[in-house]
Amino acid sequence: MNHGLIKSYTAGGAIAANTLLKFGADDRTMVPAVAATDAIIGVADGYAITTGQMVDCIMDGIAMVKAGGTITRGQPITANASGQGIVSTAAVGARIVGFALASAVSGDLFPVQLSPGFNNA
Repeated sequence: MNHGLIKSYTAGGAIAANTLLKFGADDRTMVPAVAATDAIIGVADGYAITTGQMVDCIMDGIAMVKAGGTITRGQPITANASGQGIVSTAAVGARIVGFALASAVSGDLFPVQLSPGFNNA
């Protein structure tokens, strides 16, 4: 894919490949983002990681994300309870990691243009 910024962090828990990430207990730790309201910061590179290992967090560009549901290209993407990408709702406080560049169904890997943000309306 077209990765821009990739930064390595310590995994604060088990992290599945191609799932969404948020900061953990400190500035040097990443854990899975498991809710639409989590402050999603990026995507775990394509490897499963255990607690204490280094995880590469893709923070810019285009990253492959594991789908947790049916997605249509162009839709905003947030996290489900497994850290997989799902379509974001318009709920206040909902966070997104970016926008789907292809359609997908649950279990697929699909490209996401990373553009973290949230709904504050």
